[in-house]
Formats: sequence, C-alpha cells, structure tokens
Amino acid sequence: LEEGLVCFPSQALELTRTPRKLEEVAVKDMSIPSKRALVAAALAFLASPGAQGFSTRRMPVQRIVTLSAVSKKEARKKVMAKENFIRSPNKFKEQKEAVDKMMLDEFKSSLLKDMRTTGYESVHGEGNTQVTFKLAKEFGFCWGVERSIELALSAAERFKDKRLHITNELIHNPGVNDMMAKNRIEFIEKLDGGGKRFDEVQTGDVVILPAFGATLEEMELMDAKGVTTVDTTCPWVSKVWNVVDKHAKSEMTSVIHGKYGHEESIATVSFCENYIIVKDMDEAQYVCEYILNPTPEGKEELLKKFAKAISKGFDPDKHLKKIGLANQTTMYKQETTAIGKLFEKTMMMAFDPSEINERYAAFDTICDATQERQDAILEMISEPGAKETLDFILVVGGWDSSNTAHLVEIPEHVGIPAYHINKAECIGADNSVEYRDMDGTIKKKENFLALDRPVTIGVTSGASTPDAYVQESLEQIILLKKLGSN
Repeated sequence: LEEGLVCFPSQALELTRTPRKLEEVAVKDMSIPSKRALVAAALAFLASPGAQGFSTRRMPVQRIVTLSAVSKKEARKKVMAKENFIRSPNKFKEQKEAVDKMMLDEFKSSLLKDMRTTGYESVHGEGNTQVTFKLAKEFGFCWGVERSIELALSAAERFKDKRLHITNELIHNPGVNDMMAKNRIEFIEKLDGGGKRFDEVQTGDVVILPAFGATLEEMELMDAKGVTTVDTTCPWVSKVWNVVDKHAKSEMTSVIHGKYGHEESIATVSFCENYIIVKDMDEAQYVCEYILNPTPEGKEELLKKFAKAISKGFDPDKHLKKIGLANQTTMYKQETTAIGKLFEKTMMMAFDPSEINERYAAFDTICDATQERQDAILEMISEPGAKETLDFILVVGGWDSSNTAHLVEIPEHVGIPAYHINKAECIGADNSVEYRDMDGTIKKKENFLALDRPVTIGVTSGASTPDAYVQESLEQIILLKKLGSN
C-alpha cells in the first residue's frame, strides 16, 4: 500500500487476490489512513461472493492492489455534496419570515439598540441610585451564531412531521439551547467515556450539527443512517478545517491552540492526520522545550501530559519535525500569535533556518467576531482613567463559552474586576452575584454592587449571547440599585 492512503467502507473497492489469500503488509510502519484502507479492503473482500467459506484465521498472504487515496477533506466533501445534506439558509426561504419573527421576539433588545445610537452609554437613576453603563463597541451575537440559530429553527419549522436531533449544544448559551428544546429539537444523549446515543437516530430523521461543527465520523455515520443533515457549522470553524487539510497535504503535524475537550477542537482534530493540542503558552513552551532537547524521559512525560490531546500513535520524535499552527476560533488572539512566534523560533533553532517554510506554517484562524469583541473590551479598559472610573465589567455569556471566558481575562489582567454571568438570575435580590472565575470555578460574591454611591459598569457579552439576555441583566442591576439605595 502507498503511504497516506485512506479509504472508507462505503466506497466500491476492487481487490486483486488469489483464492483465500491476502497480501502481506508491514503494518507496524503504516500510517493510520493506510491501516484504515487495509481494513476497508478486507471488509469489502469478506462481503464479496468470492469470500464464501473464507476463514478469518491467520493465513498466508500474497498480493493486494494499491487503493485510490481519499483525503479526509475529500471524504467530508463527498458527504456534504449529497442532496440530504443542507447547509445554506437559502434552502429554507419559505420558513424565513416565521423564523425572523421568532428570533426578533426572543433575542432583540431596545435598550442596547438605543445605546448603539447614543455613544454606547446609558445612565439610569439619580444620586446614589445612579448607574452608568458603558457598552463595548463590539459585543454579542456574531453573524455565524445568528446563522446557526436561523438554520436550526428553520429546520424545526420545515420538518414538523419528523423527529429532530442535535449532536451537541447548538451554541454555548443556556437560553438558546432551551429555545431549541422548546422547538422539538432533541439533544442526543452523551454517554460516559465520550460516546453518544446515536442508536436513537433512525432513517428519515433530521439531525442538526451545531455551530462548533461535528466530527468526520459523526458526519459519515449520519450519512450511512440515511438522515437529513442540517449543518449549522460556523464558516470560520470550517476555515480551520481547511487549514488542517493543508497541514495533512504537506505532511505536517497540526499544533492546535485550543482546549482538547471543547466541541470545536474535537471536530477539528477529526480532520487531522497527526495533531497535538496546547491550551496556553505554558503548554506550548513545554512542547518547544522538548523539540529543542528531546530525551527518552522527556518523551514519556510529554506523552503522559498530553495523553488526551494528541493523535493516536503520536510520536514526538517523528511528528514534531514539521508542524503547522491552527487554533480553536474562540481563543485569545494575542496568545495564539505569541504561541505561533514561539513555535516558529523553536523550529528555526532546532533545524536549519533555511528550511523554515518546509518545517513550519501558520494561518490566522481566529474568527473576526472573536477578535472584534476582544479589541472592543481592550479599548474600553485602555481609556484614560478607566481603571479608576469603572467599578467592574459585567460579561454576559454561557459559562461553557470559550470566547466569553477570554473577554473576562482582558480586564482582570489589568486589575479591573470582571463578573462573568450566564443569565440575569445570577444577580441576586440580596446584592450577590454568582459568576464564573477565570479558572472556571463558579463563585458567589456578596454585596458586589455599591449601593451608597453612583456606580459605573462596563458591559460586554460573548458572541453567542443574545442582546435580550444582556438587557435582562442590566435591568436586574437597575432594580437592585433602586431598591437598595432607598
């Protein structure tokens, strides 16, 4: 078999063989795609008429033909090209009016709309009851999230006579996911160990893929089950997949700046041949130190440390000689940029600098919306006197939302307190706030809001947060300030 082959059982395979004999293959040094191709060929042979009476015991082997190479990109495109795979809002023109009204009623905010037209600032109350909100100039829903929600709701409107499933949370926002459930969209149950109850999905059902995307294996499984697939994957996520496709084509290992347990990263690595995921600069430095000073002990420690964040059969001595950088689209761009520079410098030190273009590749895959929201909060806290003027920053968004969590880090790093809440109910009538800390811990702070003087609060929200949910949170603060100051 040629190196790098990939083949899927759904393909028609031709196998040259002598009766009851298969070719001998040195499996030890074969790539994973080649192993997959060999298994597919064996399955095709066993299912053929010529395999009647064939024993699966160990047998002498002779000859097998080379199979056609099929990349993961081509496999993905093959599934997506089918008529029962829907990914464009244009396929739901008849449902658009109803869906637009549904989204307007649920998500829009008159308060935030007014603030956009009045200098991104709003003052409420007088004297000690006064609260001033300073809104970041870029915040909230991005077009990719709106597109995802529109597609999911359109599917619910169009396929009212079918059972609807979704492979994961549509986005990381509890209110939006509750809305999905209210529209008959069932969340496929997750099993211990990372699996899902796909046996609940039957031929003829409708399966929605979330904004984070889905793995190649899930896409192929849905195709095999004969369902209608509605793909709401954000185009920026698809852009990352195209980048790792280029890595594979150049025989590079994908180094992904992201979180190995995040749905987007799980989907992305399914399109990689070899990969390692680093969540921050510390982990990037750890990998770079190994590249510069590889040892047997260091190899063992690296494989243990990154056991859940590397491809099967990952060998740092082999797979860190040519690398390409990509990232989860919601990561902090400044850190991604710094990590990229670190790996580039490391590869130039470890190998001949003249080979850098062959050894290292980087593409910017942070989505525009994520970057714009990070820049906007950075602009807010960089204004003269901001540290003295702002009592705190209120960040509204799902607690599992990576892009929202990174918005919290920016003010915290300069000493401005930030409270990351996922809904208005986090603000208690007893003047407490339940929030997610930077390390992911859910905490509660008593008397978080000054009631004996005017306050100024910076406001922003993650790319998966509807404006209406931000307004509800601000109204909760206005009410608390009014009642508490009397």
